[in-house]
Amino acid sequence: MKNHVYKLIELTGTSTTSIEDAVNTAIKRAGKTIKNLRWFQVTETRGDIDKNQVAHWQVTVKVGFTVE
Repeated sequence: MKNHVYKLIELTGTSTTSIEDAVNTAIKRAGKTIKNLRWFQVTETRGDIDKNQVAHWQVTVKVGFTVE
């Protein structure tokens, strides 16, 4: 096995649907410009409330990828 070098970035994805959708939004967008995405870690979850219901999710994730 090779010795890899990784870089970690922080992203915030948003969704009106769910926490999982917010995470997927962030990862899909990062995947358009960053190669070799490997893992993620949720570091913060927050959202907006409208009429006593969750209206919008914001999820911050750390995403790791292999440096070429």
